[in-house]
Order: sequence, then C-alpha cells, then structure tokens
Amino acid sequence: MSQPTVSRALSGSPAIAEATRRKVIEAAEALGYFVDERAARLRRGSTGTLAVVVICREGDSAASINPFAYALLGSVCVAASERGFETLVSFQARPGEFFGHHQEQGRADGLVVIGTTTNQAAWEHFRSLESEGRRVAYWGSPFDELDWVRSDNRAAGRLAVEHLLAAGYKRPCFLGALNTPQVQFTERYEGYAEGMRAAGLEPCLAPTVNAPTREEEGRRAARRLIERGEDIDALFAACDAMALGAIEAFAAADIAVPQDIGVMGFDDLVAGRYSRPPLTTIAPDPAEAGTALVEAVLDDTAAARRRVPVSLIVRGSTVR
Repeated sequence: MSQPTVSRALSGSPAIAEATRRKVIEAAEALGYFVDERAARLRRGSTGTLAVVVICREGDSAASINPFAYALLGSVCVAASERGFETLVSFQARPGEFFGHHQEQGRADGLVVIGTTTNQAAWEHFRSLESEGRRVAYWGSPFDELDWVRSDNRAAGRLAVEHLLAAGYKRPCFLGALNTPQVQFTERYEGYAEGMRAAGLEPCLAPTVNAPTREEEGRRAARRLIERGEDIDALFAACDAMALGAIEAFAAADIAVPQDIGVMGFDDLVAGRYSRPPLTTIAPDPAEAGTALVEAVLDDTAAARRRVPVSLIVRGSTVR
C-alpha cells in the first residue's frame, strides 16, 4: 500500500475502507510500529500538550511548596487528560531560568501558571510575556489584568464571619497581611470586613509580617495578639498554614482552642485535618479549579477571569 493510504488508515480517516484499515493495523501491530502522535498532532495544528509552570520560592525545596499547589497541579493534569492532552510540568524559582515560551516554540498549545506570589521576579517575567494570541491562565496572579482563575475569596470571608458568629464567637478577627502581592488574601479580608459590618461589628486585623514560612507568620502574629491582650475570641486566618501556626502559639501560651479562641483558615490542607484540634477551613474544590484553568486556556469561549466557588468545612477548632 502507498504511504498516504497507510497514513490515512492509521489516523482513522473515513476515506479508507474498513477492510484496508484492519490490514494496516494488523501489519503495524506485527511490526511493533507506533504512530508518532506528536508529529501527527503538529500536522493537525495541535501539540496535544498543555504546559504547566509552578512558581516556587527561590531556595525552597520541593517539600516546602504549598500542598494546595500540588493538589491544584494534579487537578490540572487530570482535567487536561480528560480533554486528551498531556501535560508538560516545570517548577521555576530563579531568575535566568524562567521559561514560558512553550506555545511559541510549538511545545504546547497553551500554558497554566500557578504558585506562590512571594516570587515577584517570576510573576514579573510571565507578565512581560503577555501578547496577543498567547493562551495562558494564571492561579495566584498578583496582577488583575492577566487572565486569572481565583477562589471566590470575598464569599469566603463573609462565610467565615457567618460561621464564627453562629458558633457563638463575638469578636472574630482576620489574621493576614494586606497590600501585598497576595491579592487573594486581601480579597478574603474584604469579604470578612463586609460580613462584620453586615453584622453591626467593626472589622479587626491581626497583621502578619514576612517570615520564612506561612506557619511562622501565623505564630508570630498570634504571639503579638497574646502579648497585647487583644480583646478577640476568634481568628479567620488568610490561609491554613497561618492558622496552624497560630494554633501552636496559643497552645504554647495555654490558651485553649476552641474554648478560649476559635481558629479557622482557608485551603483545606491535609495537615489541618490532623492538627489538634482539627482545623475548620474554607476551600475551593481543587478539581473544579483545575478544570477552570484548563478551560480558560483551551476554550476560546471561556471567560478570561473566573471565580471558583468555596465551601465551609467545619472541624473541631471552632466547635465549642
């Protein structure tokens, strides 16, 4: 048979008779021949690959990356696979090694960027690559003009206030930093403040400062609250890691959680399920977030900016 006939038979072309197709497939199996899918996709105008970049803190090991980033990465890979796409994953942290030209080099049909906002150099690099025709979606972007997917953070803040007040707490406070590249933390505070004012209460902020880890940020902020004798009885932390650090600080000061103070976070990290007490949290569905990111890259009709709904997970840290 001619090469074009064999090619069409192996690609499933309807122009080839079924009997001919079977003969070609049988011969290919006997010879151990496999179609070069990458080359075939390129001929069809698609690589069949989606690139994913995970931005990390420079100097961090793989073990110190936010576990939610791993959950989100897995969800993106699953969502891409369900669309028939493979994923090309890289972890990037150091200037001089940043790379995002996968689409331009024909290595992928688009790019998903996720990771920590603390690596400002990395985000500035990927921001500078924006141009017409690029298919990119971002999770955790500090820049509103990019095509991002985010949690419904304001709804999370309101939900936290509603839960804490319903649980009997009277003076819930937000633990986290504002006016930082972590836009999602600020949005959670704004939702918290809306919920407090709707309940006739004044918002309260327990600010964090830079530390080697989010847990340490939470520990230090909680210690300052203890030292100052702040009149609060509950904390909504900007993320689970901060909440877990705060719980450690309260335990060291013999302040009982949840009896003396309630603590809740955001993310639903696995560690929070096994803390003492287990951590109440609010979280987006990682599977839905991964699907939204893949759709934002691959579907021309998908919204450029999209919020992922959140849900409350009640555990012992807020149940008196």
